[in-house]
Amino acid sequence: MASVPNINALFQNAQEEGVLSPQSLQALTVLDIGSQIQAGLGISVNNVTASEVVLVTMMIDDSGSIRFSGNSNVVREGHNSVLEALMASKQNHSILAHTSYLNGHVLFPYLPLAVVDEDEKKRTGRVTYKRNPLVENLTTSNYNPDKGTPLYDQTVVLLGRVLAKYQEFADGGVNCRTVTLIITDGADEHSSTANARTVRPLVEDLLGERHIIAAMGIYDGHTDFKKIFREMGIRDEWILTPGNNQGDIRKAFQMFSQSAVRASQGAASFSKTAAGGFGAP
Repeated sequence: MASVPNINALFQNAQEEGVLSPQSLQALTVLDIGSQIQAGLGISVNNVTASEVVLVTMMIDDSGSIRFSGNSNVVREGHNSVLEALMASKQNHSILAHTSYLNGHVLFPYLPLAVVDEDEKKRTGRVTYKRNPLVENLTTSNYNPDKGTPLYDQTVVLLGRVLAKYQEFADGGVNCRTVTLIITDGADEHSSTANARTVRPLVEDLLGERHIIAAMGIYDGHTDFKKIFREMGIRDEWILTPGNNQGDIRKAFQMFSQSAVRASQGAASFSKTAAGGFGAP
């Protein structure tokens, strides 16, 4: 059985390699969130055969306002469409996916999006891939938004998880890039330990040639999501602010899908996408 990675050791390695600033390290260690980060790390680097991987991470708002606005179903559809688009890409076998909810529930930890279709391999001798059944769609059974909005607290957990998983692959000699989407339809209301200033160093540490951090703020009629996400360090070109209607939300998920697929196609495509944001060709 693969050993469980030591979260603090991963963070120390990241700091020694210049990936993680002292401010970020302090946020990740002082807040005592190691167990929450650990819950999403999923498959060990030792069980991944790809020479390079892309981590696609989504944090889905499960606050009650999603349901009250009648957007539960379109959010389910949007999340699932991202996974479908990635599965249809040529590089599906190099993608690890992970989805959690804004209130901390891990739908599934980092897992290969695609796995070898063993039946097809036995039948034809060819290696083909099928969707990993453990990479779950959102359904009416597992997604019923009815909670609060601890945006800053859980963004620290999420980015800590992205960083830890990235560092685990880096320490294992596997080339890794990351694409992360944060979704909310309201301003932070329930964080108890973090604020925008806590999140910002983490975002800034992760930005660059190997990381993309995107945010979607579904308009609630009064929140300035661009201001909130900017304060968190997220770049304007990676901020989506769809209106509170199914058409806009669907389009926003489609834009993220297209960007995530482009980013998964190799180093050059990733760099071009990271620099161009949602408007990258």
